[in-house]
Amino acid sequence: MSSDQQMAHDSRRTLRILFAVAALMVVIAAAAGVWHSLKRSPTGAGGPGRPGEVGGAGPGQPEGGGNSVTVAVGQASRQDVPVYQQALGTVVANASVTVTSRVDGQLQAVYFTEGQHVKKGQLLAQIDPRGYQATLDQYQGELAQNTALLKSAELTLARYQRLFEKDSLARQDLDTQVATVGQYKGAVQADQAQIAAARLSLDYARIVSPIDGYVGLRLVDAGNMVHASDTTGIVTVTQTDPIAVTFSLPQGQLAGLLPKIRQGQALPVQALDAQQNTELASGELKFISNEIDTTTGSIKLKAQFANPAERLYPNQFVNVKVQTSLLAQAVTVPSAAVQLGASGNFVYVIKADASVERRAVTSGPVLGERTAILSGVSADERVVTRGIDHLRDGIKVSVEKGTEVASGGAAQ
Repeated sequence: MSSDQQMAHDSRRTLRILFAVAALMVVIAAAAGVWHSLKRSPTGAGGPGRPGEVGGAGPGQPEGGGNSVTVAVGQASRQDVPVYQQALGTVVANASVTVTSRVDGQLQAVYFTEGQHVKKGQLLAQIDPRGYQATLDQYQGELAQNTALLKSAELTLARYQRLFEKDSLARQDLDTQVATVGQYKGAVQADQAQIAAARLSLDYARIVSPIDGYVGLRLVDAGNMVHASDTTGIVTVTQTDPIAVTFSLPQGQLAGLLPKIRQGQALPVQALDAQQNTELASGELKFISNEIDTTTGSIKLKAQFANPAERLYPNQFVNVKVQTSLLAQAVTVPSAAVQLGASGNFVYVIKADASVERRAVTSGPVLGERTAILSGVSADERVVTRGIDHLRDGIKVSVEKGTEVASGGAAQ
């Protein structure tokens, strides 16, 4: 082997040695890193499942360690819980009347201001009454005339009857006089009927409000001719106290509502604003439709409300809550305790040994900040309301100061 070949061979061997040393150093460094990581992990030198060691927290516990999780609690309690159905409703006037004339004539005067509140029977307008007064006077004159003729005929009849008894008068003359008296009696009755009709027309010339309410825009000005056949009317009067709200509920609610309404039960109804934060008025369910709307599958209802402050106004949209039943002495818990999981609602119940139990529940209506529990919790148990994220079955908890509440309260 030449000297050049020997030098090349030595160089390749030196490079292989250097590569081997570098690889060994990489392996040693990686092993050291793994050893340090294991030493600092909870399952390393500190031993598995030992909470409170420096560098980690025990299973189910928040960072920072400790032997138990601090939680806020609330007490389950019993109370009456009303069951409501909610719907969107429309405010409608309890009564709205278009005031029209019932006789023909010239509108002589208008006695209301647009938007004014009027009482039932209050004079709104006057039609020229002179023609109707003249007709009444005429019929009264005819009545007086026919009354006098009837009186004279009755006197003559009495005289004829005495003569007929003495056989001094023919029967035919007596019968004629009897017929004459009957004729005048009929004329008097006809005159009395005509007088009543004339007085009625005279009364109709005074146009009065048929209900209490607010008048709208004046549709006819004084000086115009009005007729009983007019359809536009003179003004519209709308009653707003009491006032009504119409709304619809699904036909599935009919079975629970209909028996109560037919028995005359007063079902409470609340009218709320658009945000459902403020109660505008409270009233009672008064009407249920006699048929189901086939296009929507719903039943129409109407509730009546006292409205002295006019917080409800015709055609206003409101949210309606109607109480359909009452859960008597139902178990309730703070709403914050009820959680939604993959399999449904659940709560964490604190047991006597300060551990918690995850329990599936069937929730019911919400009343304020509390929720009715139909099954799963009894009234003497406590439930977790805050700190739920760190819990699992069997973990020990300590109660946060200030949240241990009496029955019926809610955690702060």
